[in-house]
Amino acid sequence: MVEVERTGRLGPIMDFFSNIQDPRKEINKKYPLNEIIVITILAVMSLAKGWEDIERYAKHKREWLSKFLELKEGIPHHDVYRRVFTVLNPELIEERFMNWVRAIRNHFQLLAQENTENPLDEPKPRENIFIDGKAARGSFNAATGKALHVVSAWATANGLVFAQEKTNEKSNEITAIPMLLDKIALEGSIVSIDAMGCQYEIANKIVEKNADYVIALKENQKNLYRDVSEYFEDVDFDKPLSAMEHIPFQSVSTHDKGHGRLEDRDYAVSGDVGWLVERHPHWQTIKSIGFVDSQREIKGIVTTERRFFISSLSADAKEFANAVRSHWGIENSLHYVLDVTFGEDQSRIFKGKSPENMSLIRKIVHTIVRSDTETKSSIAGRLKQIAWSDEYTEKLLFNSSFAIL
Repeated sequence: MVEVERTGRLGPIMDFFSNIQDPRKEINKKYPLNEIIVITILAVMSLAKGWEDIERYAKHKREWLSKFLELKEGIPHHDVYRRVFTVLNPELIEERFMNWVRAIRNHFQLLAQENTENPLDEPKPRENIFIDGKAARGSFNAATGKALHVVSAWATANGLVFAQEKTNEKSNEITAIPMLLDKIALEGSIVSIDAMGCQYEIANKIVEKNADYVIALKENQKNLYRDVSEYFEDVDFDKPLSAMEHIPFQSVSTHDKGHGRLEDRDYAVSGDVGWLVERHPHWQTIKSIGFVDSQREIKGIVTTERRFFISSLSADAKEFANAVRSHWGIENSLHYVLDVTFGEDQSRIFKGKSPENMSLIRKIVHTIVRSDTETKSSIAGRLKQIAWSDEYTEKLLFNSSFAIL
């Protein structure tokens, strides 16, 4: 077992979540707020889904928890957790969370520099940031007729979430994304966004922050979509290149196989955009346009799709393909973890501020577990290991390379 001194605090990670302003009246402060938050984070790390689960976890783990927490008043009843997270300001948790993520981000960047061969000769790889909107369907409140919808910014390389912005419905992502971008240091990064964020004001903001973008293009931008799709209309990867010489573009192809699925992707990108910017003067930041042809085969059934993109990057097929692949990869993996592993869509936590608070708690847990670069198992496998092994949990919280910041 990892040797841990009982100090009434739970290591470097949890220090970031201490001293949060308590919204409760004095008469209701029997259980310290920091203990309630810490127990909740640890319970969700052990796959707790609701308030009763959190209480059961704490009762079973009381002896272990007492190594780090004073627990003078014992273990809170599940109603205590519900009442606290219903009124607790999620911005206070988010602020501490983002401070911790920035520390981890800096830590990873330093490690990357140390592990890079010939760091003076090789260009520094650009960070890819993925902006994603997701509804927590289980948070639907019949009284308001709405469910929590959160727009988040993720680092595609390591799955760290940088920030999130709450919105009442998907259509409001357009207003939430600029506020989210204001929270993040974007300089030097490549930001990828789905078609809901295809707005020239959003594109301009990204470029103004000295970053670049790759944004999905669909028919919500009717005229822009028509022009880009018609430009590439004659590009067919089944034809010889000589048949497409009149269209200047670069291309690269990938082949993926696994879990009973075959997927081939052909990427094409062109820097021939002067005519497009002239026709759409609001889009002055566009430097390239591209598309991806995907052919997927699952159990003998083949499906094909062509997706279009606009970008402030100069035309480079490999860079374009990497940005798009990173976007899809993080979207698929994160949604799976939140929905299947954490059961976010099935969660019936919906009162007050509790859906937003628990959304943050799940992302905190995901970040803690994902940041453990020493363990090679899946996120679900690591969470099971946390639930089964106090030793692994202590190692994760105290002795992992990212935990000591």
